[in-house]
Amino acid sequence: MNRAAYSDIIPSFLQTTKEHVLGELVQKSELTVEQNQINAWSQEIDILKKALISFDGWIFLEYSIPRMGRRVDAILLIGSVIFVIEFKVGERNFHKQAIDQVWDYALDLKNFHEPSHDAYIAPILVPTLATKMPEIRLSIPANDKLFAPICCTVQNLNEILSLIYDTIREKPIEYTRWIEGRYSPTPTIIEAAMALYNGHSVKDISRTDAGAINLKQTSDVISSIICETQKRSRKAICFVTGVPGAGKTLVGLNIATKHIDKENALHSVYLSGNGPLVAILREALARDKLQRMQAIGQRGRKSQILSEVKTFIQNVHHFRDECLRDMNHPPLEHVVLFDEAQRAWNQIQTSRFMRQKKKIPLFNESEPEYLISCMDRHPDWAVIVCLVGGGQEIHTGEAGIGEWIDALIKRFRNWTIYLSPMLTDSEYGAGEVPFPLNKF
Repeated sequence: MNRAAYSDIIPSFLQTTKEHVLGELVQKSELTVEQNQINAWSQEIDILKKALISFDGWIFLEYSIPRMGRRVDAILLIGSVIFVIEFKVGERNFHKQAIDQVWDYALDLKNFHEPSHDAYIAPILVPTLATKMPEIRLSIPANDKLFAPICCTVQNLNEILSLIYDTIREKPIEYTRWIEGRYSPTPTIIEAAMALYNGHSVKDISRTDAGAINLKQTSDVISSIICETQKRSRKAICFVTGVPGAGKTLVGLNIATKHIDKENALHSVYLSGNGPLVAILREALARDKLQRMQAIGQRGRKSQILSEVKTFIQNVHHFRDECLRDMNHPPLEHVVLFDEAQRAWNQIQTSRFMRQKKKIPLFNESEPEYLISCMDRHPDWAVIVCLVGGGQEIHTGEAGIGEWIDALIKRFRNWTIYLSPMLTDSEYGAGEVPFPLNKF
């Protein structure tokens, strides 16, 4: 099944009318298409038709990265390079959040799309009203074949594509294999999780390229917030943004693996709605520990080890359902880490689910409000860490990060909020927060 709303060879795309391409994009969209989206697509098509006039290869519009729940504006397969293009229609500036977004898309392709693992990938950001682009110092990526994000104007897009195409003249991408490529994670996240589970620090495994955020610093700040919140018997929520690629997951896993012991007051759990990722991480960690035990002559059962792993890596929906079964007591954990927190459901979607699946007819809370209320049951202290991906499409029923903020304003003003400075920017959709915040 084609993952793109529109795909074709580039020469055919150049000969196809814009109206026909727009018709396919609208027809294959999973959501109701507003006029402003159609206008944006129209501009993007015009830009690409001019930029690709001298190229051969494949074009994919609104490409869905396998199992990541994200759609890339445009992907071009030209020669031996995958170009990942993010347009910001009507924007004049190269905002950091937008740069992180296109970098994130490129990392997801590299890490989760099997034919892209070993390919050259060039992420390009194009604000449509930008008139001047930053100076580019193009260098060929050494090991991972992933270019640093390139900031480009509409007028320079053809030039940038040509420059990279002429620079990388290796074996061309096998188009059929790429198009039929399946979801398959690289060992990166798995190996990193194993290292954390084995007692290594996040500093030992964190990325060192210019696009990466210092994961150790982020993890240390969160750890200090947890300790301070426990010490003062308070409740706190942290919103962490801007960590590209696997970074957000590693931050969550780093905290969770530090506090595996359920008898410890700081016992933590990493929660994700990405079921395949949860299953893969659990299986990999259990197998790895069993092999290490056997290597030193210790006996162990995989099922027992897997049970231990499940205590700190869980599906967020299973956590929610367990809290529903026992509404009079708090969860065992005082610290929960919600990955991709912007994808929690709004009140309408949550109420519909509770009514149809859980037979609770009068449920009137959004998922963020309910999840906060579960942790608010603790009589002493609790910490929620929301790991937030920026610049992502919010699907029908997903609340966005603003719903978390609204719930705190409406019901949980006693909670201390720790906030990334970028969270109120438009890429994250938190909106304005009308009370003092702690920024880190």
